Amino acid sequence: MFIDSASFSVSSGKGGAGCASFRREKHVPLGGPDGGDGGNGGDVYFIVDNNTHTLANYKGKRSMKAANGVPGLPRNMTGKKGDDLELIVPPGTAVYDADTNELLLDLTIEGQKELFLVGGKGGLGNVHFKTSVNQAPTKAQLGLPGETKNIRLELKLIADVGLVGFPNVGKSTLISSISNAKPQIANYEFTTLTPKLGLVEVDEFNGFVMADIPGIIEGASDGRGLGLQFLKHIERTKILLYMIDLANYRSLKEQFETLKNEV
Repeated sequence: MFIDSASFSVSSGKGGAGCASFRREKHVPLGGPDGGDGGNGGDVYFIVDNNTHTLANYKGKRSMKAANGVPGLPRNMTGKKGDDLELIVPPGTAVYDADTNELLLDLTIEGQKELFLVGGKGGLGNVHFKTSVNQAPTKAQLGLPGETKNIRLELKLIADVGLVGFPNVGKSTLISSISNAKPQIANYEFTTLTPKLGLVEVDEFNGFVMADIPGIIEGASDGRGLGLQFLKHIERTKILLYMIDLANYRSLKEQFETLKNEV
């Protein structure tokens, strides 16, 4: 299933609480405090992976959270850091703040790894509060809370050539003939409901990626047809290839100008 948009909240982990404890061994009569620190909360990362082509993993998600840090332990043992949350997305994914619509990250490079939210710092154990006048402190810090953001993921496909044209002009036929893409082909408008990518091999060592964009009609930029939903997928293409229908009732110039205006 091709999913190119998803909205949910994401949170880093809360820091673990520090420990308040004392040495109790029989052979250590003046043991003193030995409470360890809490572990830091887990961080949130975005990772770009070429093996994913859709945001379907995030469909229906309402919230995702990194693990909390583990509280500190006696004998000066620091709690374990919370596990990080790694969000794997395809190249071309943009991360927006859902509340302000601000672009936070633009993820376009294979293998790119971006720290998004930092986990809360773990609290200090009571061993840190020992002084000459307070040799048995019972105080320990709570861990700091993590960060939370409401985000919107938008996938904009990355291609070298984007096919632009009215419905049923042969875009799918062209991309199926010259690339490895196998889109559905039929003699009715809007057969292609989602964008399709295909690799066109020029020779043994060279090739380029072509994108088949669902048909654009007049008024698409105002929400008519499917155009508004998929126009964003031609933003990242290096070349736009306009396909014009010779048999259309409109002139070639009129078709081209209409498509260009919508884009």
